[in-house]
Amino acid sequence: MTEAVRPQPTTTAEDEVVDLCRDLIRIDTSNYGDGSGPGERAAAEYVAEKLAEVGLEPKIYESERGRASTVVRIEGTDRSRPGLLIHGHLDVVPANAADWTYDPFAGEVADDCVWGRGAVDMKDMDAMVLAVLRDRVRTGRLPSRDIVLAFVADEEAGGLFGARHLVNNHADLFEGVSEGIGEVGGFSFTVNDDLRLYLVETAQKGMDWMRLIVDGTAGHGSMIAKDNAITELAEAVARVGRHKFPIRVTKTVRAFLDEISDALGIELDPDDIESTIERLGPIASIIGATIRNTAQPTMLNAGYKVNVIPGQATAHLDGRFLPGFEDEFHAELDAVLGPRVRRETVHTDQALETGFDGALVEAMSAALRAHDPAARAVPYCLSGGTDAKSFADLGIRCFGFAPLKLPADLDFAGMFHGVDERVPVDGLKFGVRVLDHFLDNA
Repeated sequence: MTEAVRPQPTTTAEDEVVDLCRDLIRIDTSNYGDGSGPGERAAAEYVAEKLAEVGLEPKIYESERGRASTVVRIEGTDRSRPGLLIHGHLDVVPANAADWTYDPFAGEVADDCVWGRGAVDMKDMDAMVLAVLRDRVRTGRLPSRDIVLAFVADEEAGGLFGARHLVNNHADLFEGVSEGIGEVGGFSFTVNDDLRLYLVETAQKGMDWMRLIVDGTAGHGSMIAKDNAITELAEAVARVGRHKFPIRVTKTVRAFLDEISDALGIELDPDDIESTIERLGPIASIIGATIRNTAQPTMLNAGYKVNVIPGQATAHLDGRFLPGFEDEFHAELDAVLGPRVRRETVHTDQALETGFDGALVEAMSAALRAHDPAARAVPYCLSGGTDAKSFADLGIRCFGFAPLKLPADLDFAGMFHGVDERVPVDGLKFGVRVLDHFLDNA
């Protein structure tokens, strides 16, 4: 960081977080997973410019043309302490504007929310982090430990051109970093006016994106076919799509369910855990997917002409396995698929789980309580995955902590990759205050 006389700031983090979020949403960083999207370069340059404005010296790392990430280290006042990573991704999943109330890349503000693709996944967190760190540097409020900010590419397609590229090729950027925070954690679940649970992610399922292949006998569509690849594959895919993997309660899920039982004042029935989860309203879909392994069919492909029986049919599955249950997941999946289906891995990554303890957790909990007296931080397992999977390979203990105080009736889980994605303006400003408080004690 360059040393300079800093003018008295005219704006605060709360003042500028909404505009930062809107600007980021307006930069289309759609990730189609096949390299055909616009890439993240424009967003990486925007972030770098905003960091440089306050005297920082960010650097852009491009793994392939247009696939760019921005990284900067802010030196703390106590260099003997291990560093803290704060990471966010710049890419978003695609959006069809015709389905949306507002243009998904316009960053509209309506109904007290910022609308657009990435509003919750995760340009909101990017904006909050930018706002907070810009304000702290402007005002000379440096953290006690080093902070490494990483705004990365390609998270929505597994991180190969973003976090994984940085970890594999630029690990020195994260030297001395012991802990990190990122997306999908720290958001509120309202129990009543006197109690809001804030879910801090301490675990996440592993992933195995798979291609299923069935070979058959090609022939004329008018003939009787006893070896039709499409028929074999369709039956296997249907079996997987309807299959219910057994309930497996991990350490993190058990801790969350115990907290929920206490908060709701109900006795948890170990033989009917799903009934408890069904009472969680908007977050039930996230939590319900963390009590078992899952495999969802997502793509089918076969044939090239209506009167030709193809010799091969393929499908794709999105497989997710709980920490400690990867081998069980694959064995059970193969049994369901049957011997005719060949399974190939397209992309795989590890499951993660850490404890809900330590000074960093205490700092998160204290920051939430300071700005919401009804807050209680609780651990939970994420059904999806984040770039923490890559950073964990460097020995970094990762949490999901992107704090948002949400309206009780907002379907927050449905916003992820959904239509009309939006984040409350008040939620963004709350997140700024909490993150700022958190960094005072992290």
